[in-house]
Amino acid sequence: MRREIKDNRQKHSLHWYSAPFTKGARGILYLVLFAILISIGGCKVYSFTGASLPADVKTVTVDLLRNSANNAPALLNQTITDALKNKLITEASLHQVTYDGDVAFKGAVTGYSFSAQAPTAQLQSGVNRLTITVQISYENKKYPKDSWKQPEIFSRYADAPGTANLSDVQNTLVADIVKQLMDDIFNKAFVKW
Repeated sequence: MRREIKDNRQKHSLHWYSAPFTKGARGILYLVLFAILISIGGCKVYSFTGASLPADVKTVTVDLLRNSANNAPALLNQTITDALKNKLITEASLHQVTYDGDVAFKGAVTGYSFSAQAPTAQLQSGVNRLTITVQISYENKKYPKDSWKQPEIFSRYADAPGTANLSDVQNTLVADIVKQLMDDIFNKAFVKW
């Protein structure tokens, strides 16, 4: 009779919730399950650039920027448009579409100036500065609250020695400035620090 009671106690002490885990192992299991639930809840795609885009934002439309700047090279607007497309495709993993993208960029090159910054005693400049300014609109069709309320103005510059001829250094300066502008536009649109 005693043996029979002991067997019944063993049967009833094993409930459905008392898994073969120790108390510490059960805690780790709960922690792992909690981490999985949290990661599923944050449906954003993160990249090494710091950009965070919702997973359902997959396409981008970039309109050709207008060239409204006096004295700007004829193809400057195309150069900046192509650089923006490339940045968005490579760093945000978006697919370029001609129209109706999930996110859209449009705007204009509004400033292009070459000015003397450090005059010298010889009536010439020690440093010349090329400045490019763009005005960009950003619309997020999937998440309108992320759209810019009004166009943003981005301006960057690069310096060249005062003895340099603009035509000799222009391509290098434009490339440096365009890279800086693309970083600024990308960060404003997608990096939420």
